[in-house]
Amino acid sequence: MRQTKKWRTAGSVLIVLLLLFAVTACSGGKDDMTKIGILQLVQHESLDAAREGFINGLKEAGYEDGKNIKIDYQNASNNQADLKSMAERLVRDSDLVFAITTTAAQTVVNLEPKIPIVFAAVTDPVAAGLVESLEAPGRAVTGASDMAPIDQQIKLLLSIKPMDTVGLLYNAGEPNSVVQVEEAKRLLEAAGVDVVEMSAASTNDVAQVTQNLVARVDGIYVPTDNTMASTAVTIGEITTEAKIPAVHGSVEQVQNGGLATIGLNYTNNGEIAAAKAVEILKGKDASTIPVGIDTDVTLFVNREVAVAIGLDPDAIVIPE
Repeated sequence: MRQTKKWRTAGSVLIVLLLLFAVTACSGGKDDMTKIGILQLVQHESLDAAREGFINGLKEAGYEDGKNIKIDYQNASNNQADLKSMAERLVRDSDLVFAITTTAAQTVVNLEPKIPIVFAAVTDPVAAGLVESLEAPGRAVTGASDMAPIDQQIKLLLSIKPMDTVGLLYNAGEPNSVVQVEEAKRLLEAAGVDVVEMSAASTNDVAQVTQNLVARVDGIYVPTDNTMASTAVTIGEITTEAKIPAVHGSVEQVQNGGLATIGLNYTNNGEIAAAKAVEILKGKDASTIPVGIDTDVTLFVNREVAVAIGLDPDAIVIPE
């Protein structure tokens, strides 16, 4: 009887130990996964597309969330304090951080992390202080630039109808937007067109600023600006009602109310960044990986908007 009790006790202990070992092994496997943090400045379609492209690009290369990598996605909703605290936590807890937008990337890089950083939706990584050059980043930071074909976009705008004055609508607090607006202004002035610049510091200001701008111009150019992309529907409603042609920096902005663009595909931008991340995950030094340049652009015309402002959508073509 006592011998049977001893065996039962020993058996129970063994079962408990085996269960503990199994739980520890399972949790250990998850802890051993490569941790990838994703930091996004704000939610809008272009940035969401970049994020989805990045995740899909990793998956196609064999890196899938929950299987061999663990993704921690954080969105700051354009709150700078939250952006910094999220960046600090991701840098502390991740093996690699993917930062979406110039501001998000700068926030992460300014922490001087000891882990590699990959970015997307960054217009000018050199001017933003993220890399020393596109060919040789100089530190463990690389990714994909979303520099729009501004020269083609301005030519497109000016080809739609004769224009004496063009408005530039952007947020002067976004470094990526300033770079684009300066180039657009240079191109417009070289074409003999007067320029009116107006900046909206937040999404709350966009409607009023846009109303003021449409009263003074013949056409509007809106760069790939996060504030403007977040309020593209509002901008589209105002410019359409005023019958003012508006060329935007991205396809997603035009889908939400702009007239036309020769723009980038942000899913592709994220996929380019994913390819850089894969190189890093396979052991390559991030500081030696060139920044990717997204050259896959397309003409996109919002036919409904074109008709609403009295234009033939089929007449809007890529200018020679």
